[in-house]
Amino acid sequence: MIDRPLRRSAAARRLTAVTAAVVAAALALTGCLYLAIPDAGPADPGAAGTTEAPGDAEAFYSQSLEWTECGTGFECTTVLAPLDWQNPEERAIELAVVRAPASGTDPVGSLLTNPGGPGASGVGLVQDSLDFAVGEPLQQAYDVIGFDPRGVGESTAVTCLDAEAMDAYLYDIPDAPRDSEEWEDELGERNEEFAQACEANSDGILEFITTENSARDMDLLRAVLGDDTLNYLGYSYGTFLGATYAELFPENVGRMVLDGAIDPSISGLEVGTTQAIGFESALRAFMADCLQAAECPFRGSVDQSMSDLGALLASVDRSPLPAADGRMLGADSLMTAVIAALYSQGNWPILRQALADALQGDPELAFRLADFYNAREAGEYLDNSTEAFRAYNCMDYPTDTAEEEEAAEARIEAEAPTIAPYWSGPDPCDAWPFEPTGTRGEIIAEGAAPIVVVGTTGDPATPYEWSVALADQLASGVLVTNDGEGHTGYNKGNACVDDAVEQYLVDGVVPEDGACG
Repeated sequence: MIDRPLRRSAAARRLTAVTAAVVAAALALTGCLYLAIPDAGPADPGAAGTTEAPGDAEAFYSQSLEWTECGTGFECTTVLAPLDWQNPEERAIELAVVRAPASGTDPVGSLLTNPGGPGASGVGLVQDSLDFAVGEPLQQAYDVIGFDPRGVGESTAVTCLDAEAMDAYLYDIPDAPRDSEEWEDELGERNEEFAQACEANSDGILEFITTENSARDMDLLRAVLGDDTLNYLGYSYGTFLGATYAELFPENVGRMVLDGAIDPSISGLEVGTTQAIGFESALRAFMADCLQAAECPFRGSVDQSMSDLGALLASVDRSPLPAADGRMLGADSLMTAVIAALYSQGNWPILRQALADALQGDPELAFRLADFYNAREAGEYLDNSTEAFRAYNCMDYPTDTAEEEEAAEARIEAEAPTIAPYWSGPDPCDAWPFEPTGTRGEIIAEGAAPIVVVGTTGDPATPYEWSVALADQLASGVLVTNDGEGHTGYNKGNACVDDAVEQYLVDGVVPEDGACG
């Protein structure tokens, strides 16, 4: 997820901007470091922006970068940042950064990117999927920058469980019946063990893994990259990160595009509720498409097929399907597979086959979808995105009341009946070792340059209404609409959206508010 769902959601554990868009291709833990705070000294010419370093952070803003080749066409470096921006002199952490130098002859500057999560690797996005991250015009005009936010990937990272324990946490099926008191207790104990492991293994950084701190890190990156203002393209959760930056540093905002926006004013419960309803809608759209195909395992109307899918979920909840590696596919893992595939319409044939196989007792393709969602491959975890996701969300979202939870559950049951039984459970953040410090409220960013917000009408993870809301909140917000299915809109085949984004980022041409809709 881009945020914390209602209580506990096995299926919406982490919704990122890139996950489902690359599922089709993908289907064929680092520890923390003790770092020296950099000595204040003269920076290389052009190595810092013109704005003054905040507080006592001059030593960080004046550091010089050493770039090394890290794959064909890429250069990597490490930036030191304060663990605690309120006390920057106490301890430093590392931020991993990669750049793809501009291929054109007259580059604009640096373009920072973020793929979402929270917890997705920006280094991996640029190194592994540059063409997916940005179109050719942006590659020509900018040094495209990917970075792993604090707590993520190759930066000083949140670390919790080894692969075996993570398998148990994500995939093991509770012994007690769903929704029973014993079931709640069993999952609550798992969450407590997970949180304790994160605290024990993350070297004291959990309290400081917040979006506000990460946004302050971005201003540091802007400065040491030599840019007076921040040019930025953020997807999904990356829109919240970008909007938070704009609120903190409006005068430093350059050309900013936020694609697949989160509404910063709504609670975690509202986020989870809206997502559940969004995925139910996407599932119905998938089912309508499936019924047109000869290979579809469902028959009848969309309503009948949704009912049959509900029966399949209930069946594997009662009698999980054994996989070749010894794992058992229960309803939660099957729902994770469904959610993963719904991110992109291009993945619907894979979902169709996975459900057909499951109906025949074969869970292998469903597990491949769920494994991709959880960044698992051949029994190992490729990154720490699940741990980082939890760390950010537990610190960013204030606690909801029991009455609010009950109201949200009732709405999900009414408006997302297929998904509802597998969406809720004990909230992992109840066991987190630190109280949340984040707040929810409108982001206005008065004084910022125009900020383009892209919303997709059929986006299940970040519903279109959130992009409309963020564009309305921002004093300089401009809405661009992608009329279609799937998560995020830029570089997904809509020429109008692509042109609007690229003309703004490359040439500074602000699109008309409401463009492409």
